[in-house]
Amino acid sequence: MSRIVGVSAALPPNSYAQTEITAAIAPMITQDASKQALLRRLHEGSRVERRHLVQPIERYLEGQSFTTTNGIFIEAATDLAEEALTAALMQAGIAADEVDFVLFTSVTGVSAPSIDALLVPRIGLRPDVKRVPMFGLGCVAGAAGIARVDDYLAGHPMGVAVLISVELCSLTVQRGDDSMANLVASGLFGDGAAAVVMVGSERAAQRPDDGFDIIAARSALYPDTRHVLGFNPGETGFRIVLTAGVADVVDEHFGTDMTQFLADNGTTVGGIWRWVAHPGGPRVLDAFSDALRLPSDALDASWDSLARVGNLSSASVLHVLADSIRDHPPVADELCALFALGPGVCAELVLMRWSGDSK
Repeated sequence: MSRIVGVSAALPPNSYAQTEITAAIAPMITQDASKQALLRRLHEGSRVERRHLVQPIERYLEGQSFTTTNGIFIEAATDLAEEALTAALMQAGIAADEVDFVLFTSVTGVSAPSIDALLVPRIGLRPDVKRVPMFGLGCVAGAAGIARVDDYLAGHPMGVAVLISVELCSLTVQRGDDSMANLVASGLFGDGAAAVVMVGSERAAQRPDDGFDIIAARSALYPDTRHVLGFNPGETGFRIVLTAGVADVVDEHFGTDMTQFLADNGTTVGGIWRWVAHPGGPRVLDAFSDALRLPSDALDASWDSLARVGNLSSASVLHVLADSIRDHPPVADELCALFALGPGVCAELVLMRWSGDSK
């Protein structure tokens, strides 16, 4: 089993209360008074209290082309990726030149060379490091990234691999678009990055510290759900596809899939001590909880993250993991279920156990 030995989150310095953001961007999105009133209600109901933005808020009021916003993405994403990965490597006690494999994910900007390539000289990764940039998985990519890094390390038990996620969702908010999807997204998504450092099983056995060992992972792609969640590229950038159907997909599939996944790995919902859920929004978190009949406080870490920074797409579940470990240090043999949904609609489920001797 591979092991997570470092996880760190990074946020842009521009931080605003939800009320400030709402007041500033409402006229940018629509001049219709009734639509502005709807936007305010949606923002108030999002359970988001504060968000970090990659630009000062006044910059969003200017007309910006996709060329401009994508240029901002490349520069800022590289900086945030460097910050997150440097901190995660320091936490793990691993030098940059020991990294063998890098998986980078984002769905809010594009770059060729990819952001991971730009990081190589900046933080001292080896020129022969293996790199896989991953685009299109959206919110599920934090969980899927852990699973795919685990796949790599299964064949490289002495290896060191990292996952990096950067999502600058604010750059995708559309001016003059009063569609329900844009009204909701403008009050839900924030900007942020995260990095995870993982080692193969043989290297993990040589380390004196503990971490979450990856027991198993499972992917699911649900039929006839393409219209529920995603992005449509256009002249002004990425226009979000977001419907209430996400919670319906959870209601229909998630409880059965998670229960079966846990059973196939010798445990049950009651055997999970720690739940790390992607904070997709209030309806989605409620649907997760209802599908599994969880205790009322089981997803507190996800609710707290949603309130403090909003939905960070693929980086969110990694922020929740980092916060959860920091605020509630795991104990030996503790089981953790980490999961997320993304465009497709697809799901990724990861089961982990905290290493160390039972106390």
